[in-house]
Amino acid sequence: MVDSHYVGERISYDDALCTVRYMGEVTGATGSWLGVEWDDGTRGKHDGISESPTAASFVRPARPADTPVSFVTALKAKYVEKESEMSGGRDSQIRISGKVAEEVGFDKVRRQMARLDELKMAILDGVHMAFARQQDEPAVAQISPKLSHIDISRNLFENLGPVVELCKDLPALKKLAINGNRFQKVLEDAALENASTAFSHITELGIGDNMLSWEEICHIAVACPSLTTLASGANLLSKLPAVDYRSLSMTLTTLNLEYNSFASIADLASLTTLTSLRNIYLKGNNIRSLASDETPCPVFPTSLQYIDVSYNQIDGWDFIDNLTTHFPGLTALRISHNPVYDVGASPAAPTATADEAHMFTIARIGPLQTLNFSRITANDRSNAELFYLSRIAKQLAAVPEAAASTVLVAHPRYAALCAAYGAPDVVRTHRVNPAFLEARLVTLALRCAGRADKTVRIPQAFDVYAVKARVAKLYGVSPLRLRLVWETGEWDPVARKHSDEGDTSDEDEDDDDEVAAPSAADATRDTYGEKPADTQSGRWVKREVDLRDGPRQLGYWVDGLDVKLRVEPLQ
Repeated sequence: MVDSHYVGERISYDDALCTVRYMGEVTGATGSWLGVEWDDGTRGKHDGISESPTAASFVRPARPADTPVSFVTALKAKYVEKESEMSGGRDSQIRISGKVAEEVGFDKVRRQMARLDELKMAILDGVHMAFARQQDEPAVAQISPKLSHIDISRNLFENLGPVVELCKDLPALKKLAINGNRFQKVLEDAALENASTAFSHITELGIGDNMLSWEEICHIAVACPSLTTLASGANLLSKLPAVDYRSLSMTLTTLNLEYNSFASIADLASLTTLTSLRNIYLKGNNIRSLASDETPCPVFPTSLQYIDVSYNQIDGWDFIDNLTTHFPGLTALRISHNPVYDVGASPAAPTATADEAHMFTIARIGPLQTLNFSRITANDRSNAELFYLSRIAKQLAAVPEAAASTVLVAHPRYAALCAAYGAPDVVRTHRVNPAFLEARLVTLALRCAGRADKTVRIPQAFDVYAVKARVAKLYGVSPLRLRLVWETGEWDPVARKHSDEGDTSDEDEDDDDEVAAPSAADATRDTYGEKPADTQSGRWVKREVDLRDGPRQLGYWVDGLDVKLRVEPLQ
């Protein structure tokens, strides 16, 4: 029985796929055994050694295995014989919670799918397929000539010969999925030498979870002269070596490399020769930085517009700040579920809320149009950039003026944002001995439209009546016809209006470019003088405090010893 097996043979036992890696006797056991390596990675690898840490399983050669089938047999079994079985069982009833459920329309669907000559898509994954057709079976082209999409993943192919043979019979084939197969000696596979004719019309190829090297994956992909989309996730790839991409350089637009083992964007340097690449999916890797210890990050073609780096290990804003340097064509990004983006993901989480992280990302990447599947409107951008400026101002206020450059180096867009919106107010606090009079004086920087700016120092203990009297005297107006507003320079989140709730990422807004930054001039005031934001069109608004007449002291209304007040004479 051992003679009927061979090393490299693909076998299925109770729908569990495996490859024979060893044949012979096993120490401590009688008779001959097959050492198999399961496709399921949790069941281990095999080196032919009994009870080794990586041993998967030893099975008897006489153990019954699932029968290998052809594509034609599997196609009929799923779409014709299954339909006949369902048709013959019409009397059976489906019950849910004791009630009979009625199927509506399924008979029509089954009948349509059972017409193999009209079938355009066939999903035949995990059906123990080992070859295209048997000798006594008709060609696939005679049975289903209109097939344009087939999925033959997780089957018993040992090489690409049956796949090439199958594709030769399907001139309309455009989408091919061969995920989860274990092709052997791909670089030496003679079937690929003349496969370009068989694969001539394939535009989408799925070849993930095959445990192939990048060279082997590309060796298969370049045999598809019209390929636009390549999905090669879960192949344990950690670096993409330079290979000859041939026609892929001009045709490939979408590349899926999810759930591999890349640690940096520099590990993908060889992709810079793919001049037509527009979308790249890197979800679920271990990417932490742009450059690696050995390789600087390259500059990718301007054609590359969308990157998905969600569920990685990105923990610093420098990654986001430098994205457009290495991806000059970037307009869409997905970066959620990273330490830098997740609130509370680590003790060093750089943001307090997810909303802040979202706004910081928008503000730090100027050309960005879509973030985490949400379209960025002109209003979103202005709010985000103004809020980002206010946070930079807070960081500047926390250090001496001489050390401002050490803060600004972490914010490369600061100069551009200042040019667009003006420099933010940086209010630095000075520690003063509380026993000194200086500690009890507040410096008011007064600004009144149409009049000269003035500065006055007033004790914190003065109530609002006394403050207004001093200011009114400076401007020559009546204190009874005067309004004082503290401009805090801070931003607060606001609730959207009902009309804004329908603003989704897939809606078009013709007036995006005409939306101005949020203004607080017409906002109503609450009991304590702070202006609520639910009347504003944006999500963030500058906080302003109206100093109400009353006996409360100046120190109650304002924070710090340097305060900016807007003086508004009332008519």
